[in-house]
Amino acid sequence: MSNPKNRSVPPAAHLGDGEHLAVLGYQDSFDRSMSLWANFALGFTYLSPLVGVYSLFAVAMAAGGPPSFFWIFIVGAGQMLVSLVFGEVVSQYPIHGGIYPWTRRLWGRRYAWVYIWAMIVTITAVAQFGSGFLASLFNIELTRGATLGLTVLLLLAALGLNFTGTKTLARVARIGLAAELIGVIAVGLYLVIFQRKQSFGIFFDSMGVQGHGSYAGAFLGAALAGLFLFYGFEACGDVAEEVADPARQIPKAMMMTIVVGGVSALFSFGGYVMAAPDLAAIVAGRDADPIPAILESSLGVVGAKVFLLIAITAFLSCVLSLQAAASRLIFSFARDGMVPGHRWLAKVSGTAKVPVNGLIVACSIPLVLCLIIYAGPDGLLTQITSFAVLGIYLAFQSVVLASLRQRMKGWRPAGPFSVGRLGFAVNVAALVYGVLAMVLLAWPGHTGVVVSDWTVLIGFGVVGGSGLLYLLAARPDRRSTAPSGDAIEVARKLRAGRAAMSQAEGQTESPVTNS
Repeated sequence: MSNPKNRSVPPAAHLGDGEHLAVLGYQDSFDRSMSLWANFALGFTYLSPLVGVYSLFAVAMAAGGPPSFFWIFIVGAGQMLVSLVFGEVVSQYPIHGGIYPWTRRLWGRRYAWVYIWAMIVTITAVAQFGSGFLASLFNIELTRGATLGLTVLLLLAALGLNFTGTKTLARVARIGLAAELIGVIAVGLYLVIFQRKQSFGIFFDSMGVQGHGSYAGAFLGAALAGLFLFYGFEACGDVAEEVADPARQIPKAMMMTIVVGGVSALFSFGGYVMAAPDLAAIVAGRDADPIPAILESSLGVVGAKVFLLIAITAFLSCVLSLQAAASRLIFSFARDGMVPGHRWLAKVSGTAKVPVNGLIVACSIPLVLCLIIYAGPDGLLTQITSFAVLGIYLAFQSVVLASLRQRMKGWRPAGPFSVGRLGFAVNVAALVYGVLAMVLLAWPGHTGVVVSDWTVLIGFGVVGGSGLLYLLAARPDRRSTAPSGDAIEVARKLRAGRAAMSQAEGQTESPVTNS
């Protein structure tokens, strides 16, 4: 006779996706066709080590020399701490929009405004950097006019693909993932093994970038190389309502994005350093776009063209993922009545099941910013990129700080993903890392031109100030009826729901019989 005491009853059944969403106050409106791998591919193509390394390789080398390579390790470790905090939050709150609803539910309705602007600026920056690959592929002289035209082409192509729905997004993200892995890991390994022109000791040689001062200042000045590279993993949570079993799968996808992205970036950055035929010119700042020459000298003309095709695929996938994430964020704001025109922006297409109006906005504003860059001074793209990274990091830390605040009030994350007793220590460490990162990003330059040196903080002040004025004048937080600041209450409801399901499952098990 079997012993009923040995019969295993699930300690806490897992709520279905629709049931979990209902506890959070929303209904399923999207097609949950995105798997773990598709979600990982979305986050990876947003993070895009190929895009990140290509975009800022020359800037990092001119600022910190070959040792700037080590920022990949430093920032990767710090962002892994942040992803663990995010994992616990998204596991309790698998809602479209990521940063905004997480901050709202952990703290209140008035937060996460900077994030949406930072993401839109990032779309602009990535499309602008991608225009260089298109120009190289077709041997187009990269004038300001050509840059503008090719950037617009990338933005509109991504918009057209996004209109067709989540399945297309997932499919293109997987193609982009393959292109990224070939473009960064395979090419990086080839450069290191077969085209090495420097010894491995070069990564410990500053090559005089510090001048007569301390190298510490030069190394800190190269921090943007790593800080720009390691965000995008949060996009896995931006599309939570289109992911199957998001409370379990999204935390995994975010951590996979950081690990695979970090390894890819190490191979890519290291390969370019080792294979550079004139590394001194890059470090001295005389070669502002060195990667095409490195590839052509190492791969030949045909090989370089093949790489350009792979890179363009990666850039298009990155812009596609960014637009998709931004549109879901806009939808999340609109669904809660927090933005002008919220009824229009909260519409979901009946066939493709995507927030089409949010997508239009996520493409239109970057188009306007492209015109501003076209008419603006040289170096404006790097400065607005720094602004975007600072805005993203501030938004990250708003979640980390809000999470720590709730923990101090007694919150225990109730999603299926948890780091257990280490949660508080991880949360504190992530906050310390994030604050230090923001200081590095916001620190003024030393060119002697006030507007140039303070562009990041000036832009940050304009965006933050205008957002604050809108909040004070329109008071959307007062009109919005969507829940906020309910982390402890929701955790209690989720635990109660799982306990009720476990009890029901136990009662419906087959009765014990004599064998």
